Amino acid sequence: MASCLNSLLMTHRSFTNLLYLGKRAFTILNRRSSRLPHVLMGAQHIASQAESGFKPSKVAVVTKMTRYEFEQQRYRFSELSEEDLKQLLALKGSSYLGLLERHNIHTRNVEHIVESLLKEGIEVRLVKRGEYDEETVLWADAIISAGGDGTMLLVASKVFNKDQPVLGVNTDPERSEGHLCLPVRYTRAFPEAIQKLCRGQFRWQWRQRIRLHLEGTGINPTPVDLHEQQLSLEQHNQAHRITLMEAQRSEVDSLSKPYLLPVRGLNEIFIGESLSSRASYYEISVDDGPWEKQKSSGLSICTGTGSKAWSYNINKLVEQAVEEVLWIGKAKTGLEIPVTQDLIEKVTDEYNRSLVFGPEESRMFFSIREPIVNRVFSSSRQRGFANRVCVRSRCWDACMVVDGGTSFEFNDGAIATITMNEEDQLRTVLLEN
Repeated sequence: MASCLNSLLMTHRSFTNLLYLGKRAFTILNRRSSRLPHVLMGAQHIASQAESGFKPSKVAVVTKMTRYEFEQQRYRFSELSEEDLKQLLALKGSSYLGLLERHNIHTRNVEHIVESLLKEGIEVRLVKRGEYDEETVLWADAIISAGGDGTMLLVASKVFNKDQPVLGVNTDPERSEGHLCLPVRYTRAFPEAIQKLCRGQFRWQWRQRIRLHLEGTGINPTPVDLHEQQLSLEQHNQAHRITLMEAQRSEVDSLSKPYLLPVRGLNEIFIGESLSSRASYYEISVDDGPWEKQKSSGLSICTGTGSKAWSYNINKLVEQAVEEVLWIGKAKTGLEIPVTQDLIEKVTDEYNRSLVFGPEESRMFFSIREPIVNRVFSSSRQRGFANRVCVRSRCWDACMVVDGGTSFEFNDGAIATITMNEEDQLRTVLLEN
């Protein structure tokens, strides 16, 4: 992040853009109200009032793995007793009682969801994240993600029917943000949420998602699931080697046409070397433009839903950077710009809000992280909107990660085509507090 900001301060283009923004600041100061963020405008545009109530007959409730369960599973082959686990966690500086308490809170809230559904005569299938599969998706009329945003992203990645609703319930709101979930008060008042659904007192929200086609030499379209595993780099590489052997046995890698990967990205796609200290080398074409050789810390491509997440933090400016650029601009141009704290805050806020757009918008936002620019490698655009992005890997040990949870091998010769399709929209629910 720091080097991204330093690069912005050092480039002439960024200096000019921010200087221009500084000139506009006089107008900003006199505004009585600023424009709404794209995400709010989009919600008003696409979120439609339900024409009738919605009461599914079959619901799959997919639950997260708590940290307590993860630690138990991690040492299951060592046959540790609970007392042994408690001492081991203490040695690592973790609280056994704290993890158990959060686990119990999650469990009680999951039970509350299931009991509420059963009282309404709805058939329920309770599924752990590791057991969530295509058969479960096909069985359910609707799917409830019981966890946080990570669980919601996993659930969404396997849903391909845009008419199948997906709801998120934050089962530990004190420790999880849950941007993609229902308002936190419904965690303990889930029967009220069900009643509102039945009466049609909600709005549908369709969220655009990213699809990926993979082609090229030696491609491996078999995913490695990162959701249930905290993998070391070597374990991650080993998992990809295993899936590559499976792909070679199935002869998928010999396909001549692009292969559509079996997941959809709700937040973002990230492409880069597995070892973060190694520069990622690739070629990129945006909207069928010329191919450009690049080296960077990786490439992120997000949806409107993901524009408030990782992509936002990659690209946002801090007030310190804006203040320094405004002072430089004032000194170089002689403009009488009143560099006040109020101006700095408003300029920073307006720039950062321009990075956010609506979840229903059928466009993507790409970000080149810390590009290396010299006589060999270039970066004509460090960020921007796109409808189609093609990336050819020149990496040694890279991966393409969907929503931080599903990893695909992406090494030299592999080509990814990243697009959106109306058929990939995800149907979610908007409930008022």
